[in-house]
Amino acid sequence: MIRNWNVGAALMLACSAFAGCSTPDPTAYSGLASAAQLRPNVTDKTGRVPYRYQTNVDWSRYTRIIVDPVTIYNGPDNQFGKVPEKDKVLLANYMQQQFTEKLKTRFAIVSVAAPATLRLHLTLTGAKATTAVLGTVSHIDVAGGLYNTVQAARGREGSMTGSVNYAVEIYDATSNRLLSSYVTKQYPNAMNIGASLSAMDASMVGVRKGADALLAELK
Repeated sequence: MIRNWNVGAALMLACSAFAGCSTPDPTAYSGLASAAQLRPNVTDKTGRVPYRYQTNVDWSRYTRIIVDPVTIYNGPDNQFGKVPEKDKVLLANYMQQQFTEKLKTRFAIVSVAAPATLRLHLTLTGAKATTAVLGTVSHIDVAGGLYNTVQAARGREGSMTGSVNYAVEIYDATSNRLLSSYVTKQYPNAMNIGASLSAMDASMVGVRKGADALLAELK
């Protein structure tokens, strides 16, 4: 009984110690082209996609896609915190490469609008670097391990680990009609120690997870 109480007490201490270390959730960023259309996503239970706009669209009609250059959001409601400009550029370039690579397994990547073509616009709106040293230590010490174990089971963000926030806007390329948009936060599994070794590793894992999620949605 005492042992169970000690575990529960340690877990509560871990949660209180680390709960403030997560990245702010994405907002309906005012500077997005689709900001007026975004609505709270009541069907999302993960907390990763809090705002969305979706039309009734048959994705199978589309066989080509234009991937716009990734935009780095500079509105006053951005969520970059202290991330330096060079890391924003690094992430934006990485997003461009990863989303293009994933999507070309489903679509022909093109540069000119034509029938059956989508246009994807990605906006990098925020990021959080992994806290040096502490990010890795928090995965292996007792309190951090307990907290991250619970977070991993819930599919939620780990302690002191980085993440990435961005917006996805998908248009019919010929009519320029907005078909779908959402804002999202992506991050590694809370027990992914390898993603906590350098400042931008976790954000880059988040980019890859986000690219996989979009590909799955468009299939």
